[in-house]
Amino acid sequence: MAREPIVHFDGMSIPIKAGQSLAAALTAAGQRTFRETSKGSSRGIFCGMGICQDCLVTVDGAPNQRACMTLAHDGMQVSTQVALAPLMDAPPLDRAPPSRQISPDVLVIGGGIGGLNAAIAAAQAGAQVVLLDERKVPGGQYLKQSAVADEPLDVQQAEGQKLVSAARAAGVEMTGGVEVWGAFDGLLFLAEHQGGALVIRPRKVIVATGAYERPRMTPGWTLPGVMTTGAAQTLWRSYRTLPGKRVAIFGTGPLNIQVALELAQGGAEVAAVGEAASKPTRNIASGIALIKANATLALKGVMMLAGLRHRRIPIHYEANLVGVEQVDGRLAVTYRDSSGTHQTIVDALCMNDGFEPQNEILRLLGAEMAYDQDFGHLRCRRGETMETTVEGLYAVGDCAGLGGAPAAAVEGRIAGRAAAASCRDEALGDISGLHAQLRRHRAFQSALWRMHSPAPRTLTEALDETIVCRCEEVTLGELRQSLTDKPGHAGTMKRATRAGMGRCQGRYCGPVVARLVAEETGQPLRDHSYFAPRVPIKPISIAAILAAQEALDGQI
Repeated sequence: MAREPIVHFDGMSIPIKAGQSLAAALTAAGQRTFRETSKGSSRGIFCGMGICQDCLVTVDGAPNQRACMTLAHDGMQVSTQVALAPLMDAPPLDRAPPSRQISPDVLVIGGGIGGLNAAIAAAQAGAQVVLLDERKVPGGQYLKQSAVADEPLDVQQAEGQKLVSAARAAGVEMTGGVEVWGAFDGLLFLAEHQGGALVIRPRKVIVATGAYERPRMTPGWTLPGVMTTGAAQTLWRSYRTLPGKRVAIFGTGPLNIQVALELAQGGAEVAAVGEAASKPTRNIASGIALIKANATLALKGVMMLAGLRHRRIPIHYEANLVGVEQVDGRLAVTYRDSSGTHQTIVDALCMNDGFEPQNEILRLLGAEMAYDQDFGHLRCRRGETMETTVEGLYAVGDCAGLGGAPAAAVEGRIAGRAAAASCRDEALGDISGLHAQLRRHRAFQSALWRMHSPAPRTLTEALDETIVCRCEEVTLGELRQSLTDKPGHAGTMKRATRAGMGRCQGRYCGPVVARLVAEETGQPLRDHSYFAPRVPIKPISIAAILAAQEALDGQI
């Protein structure tokens, strides 16, 4: 009988499945802690999509490997990453493989529903299209494809399979496992792939990088076992791994409801679902608007709620997290709703309190942004073809501002056709039908979010000890103290507290710092209120940077 494949983690043998990520394998084995911070705190998987940089482990002697993005291989030697390990323990710097330079007609960054539709439309219109995605398996966050099973889990996953097949059939060159880390004027992009440099000079580019989840910052939200709802969904949908035997889900929005049902169907005990908004029955007008905009999707939502009721999974409305503590290796979750304060013990706590657009590439290239007060994030200014204020730069999906998967798909088809036509200096054909579809999808999303609470939560009543910057472990109290110096910009607080100087580059703390400064100064929020994006926008190897530098003869 063949030996079961395993990885070695801190001296323990952990079984793995073909295609499984390290994070999924460790989670399935009950391992929650992946690394230790410089202040002695433990961390584990949080975002599940390579954003937070908190699931770092040391693999075969190489530190700083993201467990959620690293494929598990038989015989791997994995260890908990300890902060500030001696430099002598680090492996020598290897020279990166030779760089590769490409110049496609259309470059699509992001392999989710928006990016796939854009790539297909551009290729079918005659353009040479290259699609780059950070994940090894395309599909993005909405269409999450399985890495361990051939059969789709449901209709949503089957839709993703069809889109990926359609992209290949259209001649789209798709490359996964690519980290785009630099974007420069003139549509020059630098990326890392398999340790080597990738230099891309497209004629047009479509950015479809999606969004990441906004957490609910409460005492204990950085503990191992606390993760975003999307991370829990990735564990299950991509790797058939439950985040824990008993879970709780809190925040706002339909994703929490969907994942609660999916995890329950997968065998998890869902102890509680907390929704910050009021009961849907208190917003009849929005319910009617949902049905008018898309009766099929509205019915899907009703069926999900019915599925939770059938399983006797409680939904607590007007519910907010109070704090999380570790108790005997599990999590004690305290929350408050209209009936009072409650506590439940779980293995994993999932949270989604809205979304932040992953717009670093757009901002680096100078695309104009405007602050959306209702959603508490920046929206990219775009024309009818989804072109931004930068010529040749298109943005589709949630990276341009939260709009939902159906709208992202249509935006992708519009941008793909427009980019291909622009490459050939041809007039764009009639797209009025696509815009009609887009209006319906946007109307549905508008009604849907009126039933939830997408704006960021105020931290007015939050305790000083609440961590805001996960990377540098900067507390709300430290940020409040720095406000006494009357900072005029988030950058001032960054220099005073180190908030935003960590590996995730302020993706979680940055919006909070910007809002704190705006509240203190009375100035409206805008693009320049936030930390400025900087290259590299993701941590990468020095060898890859050097390889790109050599390929460009020192031009960057």
